[in-house]
Amino acid sequence: MVLEVALIDIAPGQEDAFAAAYRKGHEILATTPGCLSVRMTQGIESPSRFVLLVEWDTVASHEDNFRATDRFTQWRALIGSYFAQPPLVEHFNDIHP
Repeated sequence: MVLEVALIDIAPGQEDAFAAAYRKGHEILATTPGCLSVRMTQGIESPSRFVLLVEWDTVASHEDNFRATDRFTQWRALIGSYFAQPPLVEHFNDIHP
């Protein structure tokens, strides 16, 4: 399992509209082959900052089944206009004891 972490800064005052757009687009992301779970969080101290957490079976699933497809185009069309700047997206592996 690979965890995608996206730090998303939204234009101030657009937080509710962004959250509504995310809700509309959630299914696009969540039903992508290889997507295991999706979670969006909103900052308490910084309410214009959101963190998207997506579990993928592999990095390739994220890149090939989502980023390189029309799913990504649809997703970005819904939420992209609210970005204050491009999101910072990285992938992480769990550290097991």
